[in-house]
Amino acid sequence: MRVITGSARGRTLETLAGNDVRPTVDRVKEAVFSIIQFELEGRRVLDLFGGSGQLAIEALSRGAASATILDNSRRSIDVIRRNLQTTKLADRAVVLEADALAFVRNNRSTFDIAFLDPPYGSGLLQKVLPDLANRMAAGGVIVCESPVGEDLPDPIGAYRLYRTYRYGKTQITVYRDTDI
Repeated sequence: MRVITGSARGRTLETLAGNDVRPTVDRVKEAVFSIIQFELEGRRVLDLFGGSGQLAIEALSRGAASATILDNSRRSIDVIRRNLQTTKLADRAVVLEADALAFVRNNRSTFDIAFLDPPYGSGLLQKVLPDLANRMAAGGVIVCESPVGEDLPDPIGAYRLYRTYRYGKTQITVYRDTDI
């Protein structure tokens, strides 16, 4: 797993071994960043189920102003911090060991771009999306990764399902703010 482009281009990222973590494959990550490539510069990013932190790190490498990265696993948090140090992007990131749903319900920060890649089949997307819509800045984008065929809510607050993309067994669902 590597950073595709930007200031940390080519840097190898660490990930946890085992079945608990399912990193986004490079082909899907490239597709995600092609979709939002002109919306990253200077933006505030939220990576809600961080894992290795690779989605937030890629966004920072491509010019995002800041990233908040969450995971509820201490082991994942340690990997995320090491990856931020390796890529020299730690100064623009906040890493939190926290429950995603509690975070979006209780935090008052707003974000321009949110990445959600929870464990497949957990039902977490359906639970967190309605509250997340209230934490997004005007004109924001929410990008979800899930298995093909998983039903996601629409609308979520001011956000509508904009488009779904399929990559093998993975689907990328993009929500956009309809109030702008």
